Amino acid sequence: MVAFGKKLKERQIQEWQEYYISYKLMKKKVKQYAQQIEVGTQDRRHVLKDFSRMLDDQIEKIVLFLLEQQGLLASRIAKLREQHDALQQQLNISQISELREAYRAVGQDLLKLLFFVEINAVGLRKILKKFDKRFGYRFTNYYVKTRANHPYSQLQQVFKHVGIGAVVGAISRNLHELQDRHGSYLSIYDQASLPLQDPVIDAIRAAVDRLAYSTNFLNFLAQHALIIQEELPTPVEEHIDDQRYHFMSLFLNLANTFLYMVNTYIIVPTADDYSVSLGAAATVCGIVIGSMAVAQVFSSVYFSAWSNKSYFRPLVFSSVALLVGNTLYALAYDLHSIWVLLIGRLLCGFGSARAVNRRYISDCVPLKLRMKASAAFVSASALGMACGPALAGLLQTNFKIYKLTFNQSTLPGWVMAVAWLIYLIWLWVAFKEPPHEIEETRIPQESNDGKVENDTLEEGLKKPLLLTSEEKQHEDAEQDCEESEESSAESRRPASSIQSAYRLLTPSIKVQLLIYFMLKYVMEILLSESSVISTYYFNWSTSSVAIFLACLGLTVLPVNIIVGSYISNMFEDRQILMASEIMVFFGILLSFHMLFPYSVPQYVCSGLLVFVSAEVLEGVNLSLLSRVMSSRLSRGTYNGGLLSTEAGTIARVVADATITLAGYLGESRLLNITLLPSLFICISSIIATRYTYNTLY
Repeated sequence: MVAFGKKLKERQIQEWQEYYISYKLMKKKVKQYAQQIEVGTQDRRHVLKDFSRMLDDQIEKIVLFLLEQQGLLASRIAKLREQHDALQQQLNISQISELREAYRAVGQDLLKLLFFVEINAVGLRKILKKFDKRFGYRFTNYYVKTRANHPYSQLQQVFKHVGIGAVVGAISRNLHELQDRHGSYLSIYDQASLPLQDPVIDAIRAAVDRLAYSTNFLNFLAQHALIIQEELPTPVEEHIDDQRYHFMSLFLNLANTFLYMVNTYIIVPTADDYSVSLGAAATVCGIVIGSMAVAQVFSSVYFSAWSNKSYFRPLVFSSVALLVGNTLYALAYDLHSIWVLLIGRLLCGFGSARAVNRRYISDCVPLKLRMKASAAFVSASALGMACGPALAGLLQTNFKIYKLTFNQSTLPGWVMAVAWLIYLIWLWVAFKEPPHEIEETRIPQESNDGKVENDTLEEGLKKPLLLTSEEKQHEDAEQDCEESEESSAESRRPASSIQSAYRLLTPSIKVQLLIYFMLKYVMEILLSESSVISTYYFNWSTSSVAIFLACLGLTVLPVNIIVGSYISNMFEDRQILMASEIMVFFGILLSFHMLFPYSVPQYVCSGLLVFVSAEVLEGVNLSLLSRVMSSRLSRGTYNGGLLSTEAGTIARVVADATITLAGYLGESRLLNITLLPSLFICISSIIATRYTYNTLY
């Protein structure tokens, strides 16, 4: 990763050089302020005043140039419009073609202006972040709030972006009219659902997407995938992405994600009955369910390393492991062996290719499609989570073919084995292995859409700046690179081990991983023991348990729509984070069986409250995590996505082990005993969150 100062110098348009943010000068000024305060020649108040004035001057320079360029573009469009009107009287194909190219030339110049805004916004954000780090002062919040809310603020000129939007609209409308649609009276406003297909307009949309960091549903959902991309990708990198992209391969990648989640949860409603039929206690279902997660702890690492060299071979291995694992799971009934059952589930866990699924999206999907692909990854996971228990509820039959038994316990294994066999054949025929590049020569884009730095120009500068006060203690290798040119080679290297990756985590990132551990632990306790608890207290059938779990899974997407489209626009992420943790806490409290008889409404309502709150918490937590994760963790084997996956998987392993151990004390005590650790971890995460954000704010 190249230092931002070098990146700015390399990518700026030479004829506009004097209008860019003076990043190098301001960085030196920050160092000078630090030295002056250290020796006592300057006080903090004077430094803040002087630095604020310098920022105001820089922003004014950028904004005035932006307005000037918008005016020039508007003037060119107005002249082209005069020519356009003249052509309405006499149709001349060659002149229409020339006019269309002239509009596209204006579009190309608008692209330059958009990139100018983007790189300056990132530079401003970084210098504010550096200032906060140097002085331990929450200057970013103060500066942005005072400037953004003032009626004469220069920042507001960028926030409102009316000029940019008007230019884009004028170019789009006129190109639309110049297309071969003679005799049509419809404009782009009459056919909003049919966007103009023009390379220049597509490029402008892609540029605005890079600027955009709006909290809409698609972006919010995509951040669940924790696929981080680098800011300011070059056109060369985008061209490389286009060459590597293959739709059917992406679809197969998402199908792997879906099938694996179905495979994980299809056995939950029947795992206790299967354990009893093999002579074990019902609570051994915790080990049966959790054995898959145990194997996934290790498989995530080797799959992540394997994806450095290939995507096809890991997916083939995953399919074969899951095919064999599900077959053994189904055969365990006729072999009457709990060990065969556990080995089958372990093999299924060794086939977990979620690290490859994430890596494929980050490496092989073009930037303009990456957010949609990331959202599809999360949606496929959620759909698989809902379909697994629902499918188990449909497999209520009992028959034999030769010596093989097909019943509610074994059919999940047989059905998934057939599904993985079909998938393996499809994969072998249709998957296209993308060309792999040398790791050192490629600017990585590995772990989540969360690092797109700006918002739709209104929010684009404002929101990242507000976020920097939250991120000020999350300084990564890029800033180390900027501090010293000699250390640039080191700062480009990804983490080479789990230990080195762990050392890159700041205290607040560790807190967010703790939150992720907590929510996965709580959800696993709820889901894995649901069959045992509901049977003991309410005598539910397998179908009833399956319906309950499927309903929980079906809440994932609607909840994310509400949070991503509405709630996240009304409240800050940290406020939603704290509120969700508190709701999880109350959900756990409501789940305890204390004085009164345990009822179905209490169980269902408390389970729904815990699950929905945990889902909201997961989305917001991963959104925050993706923004502050060290950029050295955006590539290589030990990346940010792997760390979060390991935290969640270990939480599931611990939760399933807790269920099995608590089962030795009797099913009557299982509920309260498994809820106590959940309550303790939840309280710990709330305290840690409160302390962390009090420190930051």
